Amino acid sequence: MAATKDMTEGSPMKLILGFSVPLLFGYLFQQLYNVVDTMIVGRFLGVDALAAVGATGSVNFLIIGFCNGVCSGFALPVAHRFGAKDYKSLRKLWANSIWFSAVFAIVMTTVTVVLCRWILRVMQTPENIMEYSYQYILVIFLGIPATYLFNLTSGMIRTLGNSRVPLVVLVISSVLNVVMDLVFILNFHMGVSGAALATVLSQLIAGIICVIYIVKKVTILHLEAGEWKPHKRELMELFNAGVPMGLQYSITAVGSVILQTAVNTLGSAAVASVTAASKISMFIVCPFDSMGATMATYGGQNAGGYKLDRLHKGLGSCVILGAVYSVIALGIIQLFGSSLLQLFVDAGETEILKDAHQFLLMNGLFYFPLALVNIVRFMIQGMGFGAFAILAGVLEMAARTLIGIVFVPMFGFTAACFASPLAWIFADAFLIPAYFSVWRKMKRQLEKSV
Repeated sequence: MAATKDMTEGSPMKLILGFSVPLLFGYLFQQLYNVVDTMIVGRFLGVDALAAVGATGSVNFLIIGFCNGVCSGFALPVAHRFGAKDYKSLRKLWANSIWFSAVFAIVMTTVTVVLCRWILRVMQTPENIMEYSYQYILVIFLGIPATYLFNLTSGMIRTLGNSRVPLVVLVISSVLNVVMDLVFILNFHMGVSGAALATVLSQLIAGIICVIYIVKKVTILHLEAGEWKPHKRELMELFNAGVPMGLQYSITAVGSVILQTAVNTLGSAAVASVTAASKISMFIVCPFDSMGATMATYGGQNAGGYKLDRLHKGLGSCVILGAVYSVIALGIIQLFGSSLLQLFVDAGETEILKDAHQFLLMNGLFYFPLALVNIVRFMIQGMGFGAFAILAGVLEMAARTLIGIVFVPMFGFTAACFASPLAWIFADAFLIPAYFSVWRKMKRQLEKSV
């Protein structure tokens, strides 16, 4: 198995499929973390515990999403150097990304742990699930260093064109997560904190495996004399790539936090409905996540090598894949949605199941706009224009905030079902013209340099 893969040569469709399919399985196994947590919590600890885990979902996305975004952003300059065959500069970026990640991990863990209970109160978490929510999210926040370790190392392996090793690591980690979930909850009776601990430990193990693989196999990342120390230029480049991408995740999540706060006011039954539907939806949309990650690597390598014609071809190929899968995903929801929801909620909870299916179906009808958000945004980020992703995130936040503040109080649960579709449409309205704008800008830069 090759440790790296050059995506600047060959058929774009073939490269995208070859890269995204292992990524897809990786994302599926990653979602298995959350699905198993939620299923076991809902089945063995009850609806209140299920709602408690769900009530932390948006703030979890806010904080952990920033970690994921920063690490993904750190990988983009590395992809550019790989595409340009500048390996010495690539290693300096790798070393400085380690320093940055360590600092971010320490600061974020300290701040979130101290403010954890305050955050839940600001979000108006229902009192009957407050303690469960606190127990769960506190452990997740304590595990932020493990999140950074895994996302940084797997992201670097992936940006060099290898999507298979992260898949293998996630399979191992997911199996361990399932085992630890059952042991911690059923044998040790640790409740929701046991589910969170299983997630953190499985990520830590995954990160350690990635480190071992890099040391053993990825020679391009083996640092030479003088490359370990921090370098101002590389630190600034990483900051400019990583922080905007992290903020894009977090800004998007702010809208989710506001929406979650509005849903929390509807009671724990509404929270449980959104939780169950969201877990199913997150699993179904994994192909869109893999397409986005593929476009970040594909766009980064080809932008680094100034293969501008390949950017259009790759984007078109991925959009076709996104359209086809959107239809398939809606069919899955229509045929199996009700049965899948019963993995999390007992069949006797008819009202929760009805609301959850409504939420799931409304989202499914708008999966193609979601596909475009992932494909186009990550392509733009891969090309090196992370600020545009932030603006798209602001539009998503605005849409969810509008629904949460104005329409949920007026129309209740039904309004919440339209929050994400509206957010995806708002983002697409900006991202599609933005892609063509940045492509033309890169073309002008290339023409001037010739």
